[in-house]
Amino acid sequence: MLDLFDRTAGDYDRLERIMALGTGSWYRRRALRGAGLRPGMTVLDIGVGTGLVAREAARIVGDPTRVLGVDPCAGMLDTAKVPPGVRLASGSAESIPAPDASADFLSMGYALRHISDLSLAFREFYRVLKPGGRLCLLEITRPDGACLRALLKTYMRGVIPLAARLVARHRDMPTLMRYYWDTIEACAPPPSIVAAITAAGFVDVRRHLELGIFSEYRAVKPTGLY
Repeated sequence: MLDLFDRTAGDYDRLERIMALGTGSWYRRRALRGAGLRPGMTVLDIGVGTGLVAREAARIVGDPTRVLGVDPCAGMLDTAKVPPGVRLASGSAESIPAPDASADFLSMGYALRHISDLSLAFREFYRVLKPGGRLCLLEITRPDGACLRALLKTYMRGVIPLAARLVARHRDMPTLMRYYWDTIEACAPPPSIVAAITAAGFVDVRRHLELGIFSEYRAVKPTGLY
């Protein structure tokens, strides 16, 4: 599957703007601030992709050199559009190239559903955060209501792949967009995610839901612990 992301990385931002109807940057910035991101913090953005979350994080903290983006996909890292100073590194949620207790804030944008072992990943998130460090995980959640679920599925598996066929440069982009919905349906349910974050040692674990679709998982690493 990494090969598919590699091949389509150059088209990803264009399709993201269509999917989010142009509101993606505003929403990511609002979510990061809501989870406690402030100027001067050091940030690890896991699953950085093309830099959509990292760009907003750099704007908020005020110093791009304080942001490190991590991704296992070389194609995404090669095409990432981030401010000068943002560092990029190869790695994964289960193996982050950062020292213990080195970051004030850890973000992940729409990549939870690609993690095979949530418990391992959340323990790694705990390791790299400083005591008092904050977690912000963004994900698209399969809606509970049948009508909203049917609408979202039609949009993600019908409308968006069609748009990808019309505007994307790479022929595999429609396939990636159809896979996008499949991963949403297969993602662990929110109660399981909250439980796994709590089991990793985090406190004040909360899920904030927008429009019945967009989940924001927020948590804090307890102070005085490593």
